[in-house]
Amino acid sequence: MAEKLVVFTEREAGPVCGLDEELIRRNGGSVRFARAADEKERIQIAASAEVVVVGGARLSREFFSALPNLRGVARLGIGVDNVDLDAATELGIVVGNIPDFCSDEVAEHTIGLILAVGRKIVLADRKSRSGGWVPGMDAVLQPIRRLRGQTLGLIGLGKIGRSTATKAQGLGLKTIAYDPYANAAGVTLMSLEELLPQADILSLHVPDTPQTRGLINAHTLALLKPQTILVNVARGPVVDEVALAAALSSGHLAGAGLDVLQQEPIQLPHPLTEFENVVFTCHYASLSVESYAIMRQQTSEQAVQIIHGEYPMNLVNTKVKGTPQCRLR
Repeated sequence: MAEKLVVFTEREAGPVCGLDEELIRRNGGSVRFARAADEKERIQIAASAEVVVVGGARLSREFFSALPNLRGVARLGIGVDNVDLDAATELGIVVGNIPDFCSDEVAEHTIGLILAVGRKIVLADRKSRSGGWVPGMDAVLQPIRRLRGQTLGLIGLGKIGRSTATKAQGLGLKTIAYDPYANAAGVTLMSLEELLPQADILSLHVPDTPQTRGLINAHTLALLKPQTILVNVARGPVVDEVALAAALSSGHLAGAGLDVLQQEPIQLPHPLTEFENVVFTCHYASLSVESYAIMRQQTSEQAVQIIHGEYPMNLVNTKVKGTPQCRLR
């Protein structure tokens, strides 16, 4: 029996978390790693694949339509905004993700960014390294506010949002949230219009969808109280970066902590890098030894399930189930 090919097209050494190649081979699969320069090359590399493992590469309708042997996609992570789910479903291709591998990590990263911006830790480090540690530094770094008693407004109250709320409450923050799909879970839920004027810190925990794209814009930023801190560990397109730059330039915002941007990696020069009160991290909020071990194992297991003609354990496009075009046969 011919081996069933599992392909990753974004790095010649394979996913950073790795795959359990032995598990895949024991179950009749083989693995190919390569780095595609563009969609045309990605299609060529995956031409005979039954499973595509994907990180951040965009998988379009054209990509899926060009691969008649493809049965499924195993997404390395939670978000699937880079995968055309409608096209995958119409063509009978299953898509699995890993919805719960990094809730603690992203929540910890959120708290880290709140502290880095609010306590001006990164700014103090930059000044210290450049000879700026001088008598009277406290005057340079003011104002800094105590966290306890401030209000953290969460947009999105899924697993990551709830984990962030729990950790924030341990620091004495009051937590409120906007999420039309969530139950309260120990956090006061309210409308977006009610939440924004109350938040001292606004933290984003939503996927990139037509409903959330540009949710943080000139109008919503204007509803925030002066000197609010914005934290985005969700997806870059949720924030209008032109409006964010304007709110920082005017002094309306105290600062921002950004793990994600509209275009990644960051393209320099970038208008937001001009602000000392903005802290960037390079979309690594999910990273830990433990989270990547889970990602490696669950991605490999879902690839094996697809090879065997089974639905992946974390099926995203559930509408494909039982359809005549489903390729799991």
